[in-house]
Amino acid sequence: MGTIAFGLVAVISTLSTAIWVEASLRRIPVFVDYTDRPTAASGTNWLLVGSDGRGDLSPQQQAELSTGGDLGSSRTDTILLVHIPHLGSTQAATMVSIPRDSYVDIPGYGTDKINAAFAEGGAALMAHTVEQATGLRLDHYAEVGFGGFGGIVDALGGVEICPPEPVSDPLAGIELPAGCQTLDGRNALGYVRSRATPRADLDRMLHQREFMSALLRRAANPAVWLNPWRWYAAPHAAVAALTVDLDAHVWNLARLGWALRGSPDTVTVPIGEFTGNDSGSVLIWDTGAATALFDALRTDSPIPQQVLDAQP
Repeated sequence: MGTIAFGLVAVISTLSTAIWVEASLRRIPVFVDYTDRPTAASGTNWLLVGSDGRGDLSPQQQAELSTGGDLGSSRTDTILLVHIPHLGSTQAATMVSIPRDSYVDIPGYGTDKINAAFAEGGAALMAHTVEQATGLRLDHYAEVGFGGFGGIVDALGGVEICPPEPVSDPLAGIELPAGCQTLDGRNALGYVRSRATPRADLDRMLHQREFMSALLRRAANPAVWLNPWRWYAAPHAAVAALTVDLDAHVWNLARLGWALRGSPDTVTVPIGEFTGNDSGSVLIWDTGAATALFDALRTDSPIPQQVLDAQP
């Protein structure tokens, strides 16, 4: 009887939490119809954005998170395109890093680094820019800010990562040894932001994808939820951190987390060249390989070898 009672309590608590999260999510208009918008294709496409906005952080919080004090227009530290194949597909989910210095057309603003789209027009312009650059229609959007990211990590009791080399970055406020360790919210934020590695932004994108998978594995671990406090802390941290599109629901987020909890395919948009212009240091996509990648996602096909060979 005790086991049955515990199971009923767990089910009721889960349903109650899901209902509360569904009612509490912060939703904003993101997607608009425009001429030549890509048509819907196979599977579901998410745009995940990590904003560097500091406006909701106190000076003390900024100091604790080593964010710096620039309160100007927010840009995007993280841009991930996630493709979830249609139900019944044998393909794994795919997580694509879009380098923030990608030089692309920004509708209404000319050509610039892709993260300038967020600074100029927020989520809506960023989504429009990504759709036009990739030819993929986006279905959902989720955004997490500096403070919210750390809050989610802390609410889950930290997340384990295993860097093969030490990471020392005073600007990000971290001194991490090599080897497996559990990061709290502050150190986790520094880890996914740091460029103090030999390949700078390329390593940072790799760290971001690795940490996203580790975070979701942590959230899916039943042992995490043996601590009753997390039944309250984790959902409240997620709701406080997340901003989603108008049509995103708790079940959509659950499917996203389930798709990424294991071993999704992970790639970076193939890079053709690094160069510089009036926008500063920028990178140009390898048009052929990038097109092959986006065509594969559109049709739920395996990632072409051409794309794998072009990985930085």
